[in-house]
Amino acid sequence: MLVQIALPAILILIMFSLGLGLTGADFIRVTKEPRAFAVGALNQVVVVPLAAFAIALGFRLSSSLAVGLMILGFCPGGVLANVTSRFANGNVPLSITLTGITSLLAIVIMPIAVGLSVTFFMGAAAPPINVTALGLQVFLMAAVPVMLGMLATRMLPQLVARHRTWISRLCFGLFLVLIIAALASNWSVFTTNFWTLGPALLILNALLLLIGLATAKVANLSVQDATTVAIESGIQNGTLGIAVGVLVAGAGSAETFSAYVLPTAMYSITVWILSFPFALWRRSLSSAPK
Repeated sequence: MLVQIALPAILILIMFSLGLGLTGADFIRVTKEPRAFAVGALNQVVVVPLAAFAIALGFRLSSSLAVGLMILGFCPGGVLANVTSRFANGNVPLSITLTGITSLLAIVIMPIAVGLSVTFFMGAAAPPINVTALGLQVFLMAAVPVMLGMLATRMLPQLVARHRTWISRLCFGLFLVLIIAALASNWSVFTTNFWTLGPALLILNALLLLIGLATAKVANLSVQDATTVAIESGIQNGTLGIAVGVLVAGAGSAETFSAYVLPTAMYSITVWILSFPFALWRRSLSSAPK
């Protein structure tokens, strides 16, 4: 019941808080910073799923775990990527723009891509996936709250400015509590799969951070922009990934973290093993004397 009841509510709140940080100017910014945005968006929409696909094949994950990893790969960045970018002295407006636009793109891309992944990895054993229904559920849980958050920012800008920070912190706290509680209640599932998934997830995170920096260097982006592109590439919206995994697994698995959910749940914890030191490094780099 924990996942079934709490997760949608937390996801809606997180996506609402994301909308609170978005304005029309963020979308216009794409035309002013087209190169940085293009690199970040290409990484998020194309490179991250390809990296997840390569890791799933390279580690020979079971079919259901591979689907779970692909769900993670199709997730956009999230509020935590924005917070990390701010801590690392990255380009925060670019981070918010990338997260916002790729989140809206994911509403369309994720249901189709997840359906294809289930078919590819599971074949005849694939559970039936109603792509239209999945897309509608993701739209209601993700796109609608973002739009409501943007509307609140437009209608009540001063009120939003006063409360946006603590709302974001509340979202982080709730998500952390959900992950810890869910993993604790499914501890045997977590420990059984840790030595299979743990190394795969760490390599995926390292690969995405490195690819983010490499593509930014090729595009000759500034240190701030490169930091943001790398962070947006390496930190995914875990709440959305878990929600989609639960939807794919069906109501029968609501009491436990199924294989469709486990990769994202574990990644939401293991991602900080490398991402936090990375953010510290980029923070010191940007503040170092020229």
